[in-house]
Amino acid sequence: MIGLARKPALLVLEDGRTFRGYQYGAEGETFGEAVFTTGMTGYQETLTDPSYHRQVVVMTAPHVGNTGVNDEDPESRRIWVAGYVVRDPARLPSNWRAKRTLDEELVAYGVVGICGIDTRALTRHLRERGAMRVGVSSVETDPDALLERVLASPSMVGADLAREVTTPEPYVVPAQGEKRFTVAALDLGIKAMTPYRMAERGMEVHVLPATSTAEDLLAVDPDGVFFSNGPGDPATADYAVEAMRGVLDAGKPVFGICFGNQILGRALGFGTYKLKYGHRGINQPVMDRATAKVEITAHNHGFAVDAPLDKVAETPYGRVEVSHVCLNDDVVEGLRCLDVPAFSVQYHPEAAAGPHDAAYLFDRFAELMKGGR
Repeated sequence: MIGLARKPALLVLEDGRTFRGYQYGAEGETFGEAVFTTGMTGYQETLTDPSYHRQVVVMTAPHVGNTGVNDEDPESRRIWVAGYVVRDPARLPSNWRAKRTLDEELVAYGVVGICGIDTRALTRHLRERGAMRVGVSSVETDPDALLERVLASPSMVGADLAREVTTPEPYVVPAQGEKRFTVAALDLGIKAMTPYRMAERGMEVHVLPATSTAEDLLAVDPDGVFFSNGPGDPATADYAVEAMRGVLDAGKPVFGICFGNQILGRALGFGTYKLKYGHRGINQPVMDRATAKVEITAHNHGFAVDAPLDKVAETPYGRVEVSHVCLNDDVVEGLRCLDVPAFSVQYHPEAAAGPHDAAYLFDRFAELMKGGR
């Protein structure tokens, strides 16, 4: 049924694995890193998450698009994914907030996709072989020709992408109700719900471009500094690491999430590395090691911090411990500094599409700023 009104399309991974399906979204050709996300809901938040910049996202949920697209749920000013892969697109959306179909939205933003393929087989392949470069085309029929262009496309390792997704100009999200704190937020790919969650707690959030210096952040006279999520290889973001070190030197309370966790890790002297296929979805189990509480959390990261799980580490900023760990694979999911006011997590506590188990971390940030006063 899918192919009756759609053009044929082709997906080719860099190891030569090929899938044939049908055009979904815009006609054309695209390249990026093939990754999969395990969320059953929240596809609109996924598409508009800047952390997915230059990635071709495979949806493991088989039926996608049934709630359409609305004007309230975007997490940024545009769709960022490089390409989109679904098994069974909805023929008609059914939701009272829907304004457009998902297919129409992909076309409007020029996002090339493919449908009608076995996304389960593709996901299993990426789990076994690892995330890799991919090409999706509805204009090319020769897999060998497409593979040649895939192999010529850039890798995610060494990609400096935060500068490409950040806000061009600073802006302010006002506190809701009484203002309690001023926060300077470094936008490495921030999502709209993040400053909103802080504003709910009385924080006035000044969002600054990714290349802002520590002096720029401190010029806001903040009670605390926030480092956001974002795309790319953290090993390339020396500008953000220098900003982090300047803020730590100033003794300001720091909270980082996702990419911001990796930036804190680098500032403390830890390395980062690329995961085999990463964590993406809204159902990742993480343990808070201080309480042994397990949170179901929203993730989108392909890199991680290389910090010791079995001991407190000595760093240029004092003692640091791993505060959270992923229960699937023991990946570091959070850092807590014991001698300076700074902490971070590798996931998304704002979680617009849910779950909200980790929302307490914004309260922890508020307590850290209160103590800093």
